[in-house]
Amino acid sequence: MNPAVQAVLTQHLKTLKLSTMEKELEGQIRQAHEAACGYDEFLLNLVEAEVQIRQENGRKRRLKEARFPMQKPLETFDFEAAPDLDARLIKELSTGTFIKEARNIILIGKSGAGKTHLATSIGMEACRYGHRVRFITGCGLANELTEAREQQALGRMIKRYAGYGLLILDELGYVPFSKIGAELLFQVLTERHERRSIIITTNLGFGDWTQVFGDANLTAALLDRVTHRAHIIQCNWDSYRLKQTLKSRG
Repeated sequence: MNPAVQAVLTQHLKTLKLSTMEKELEGQIRQAHEAACGYDEFLLNLVEAEVQIRQENGRKRRLKEARFPMQKPLETFDFEAAPDLDARLIKELSTGTFIKEARNIILIGKSGAGKTHLATSIGMEACRYGHRVRFITGCGLANELTEAREQQALGRMIKRYAGYGLLILDELGYVPFSKIGAELLFQVLTERHERRSIIITTNLGFGDWTQVFGDANLTAALLDRVTHRAHIIQCNWDSYRLKQTLKSRG
């Protein structure tokens, strides 16, 4: 390539903020000469380098935005410790199809069974496929909404949580909500109903949710929404953490 043309092209790539193409240009020109590539192959290789970097940066940005307490990829989940779990279903859910269909996932079971691990793994895969994800405990979200209400910023907060492609509510049922917190959480979940997906992890069967939300009518209406077209996964196997503890002591 003519040096003058290369200089102008480099400047244009910088102006267009195509930083990877700018950085790769000289190497791709040299490689094209050595391999006798045509212009079409040269351009394809240059553009692919930009696309790959942008996709990876986007994935990292979405993982950071999701605020997972720990990153737990699906391949680190011990399926052998969960004999009743349908591994094929979990792997299907990890493709993100349920998000496109605005369906929910509810993971029900005792503490230590790996519900949070599964929710996190599916959420991480959703980030990889380009979906915006937010991970938060049920209590944490209720507190954020209550604070926003007190600061007269509730509308913006609800809009934010209604906008995520996937909202993961962890540990729903461990701490009862205040009346206001339950009502505000209900409002967010109603905004997302049939529009955006939710993953809920809980230690309570549906019949016990009134213990957390307080009002029986609100609880019934909430259950009607979150269970509609949902994948309900019973995590009835023994606590994985307890097994590990007993094993280490043995």
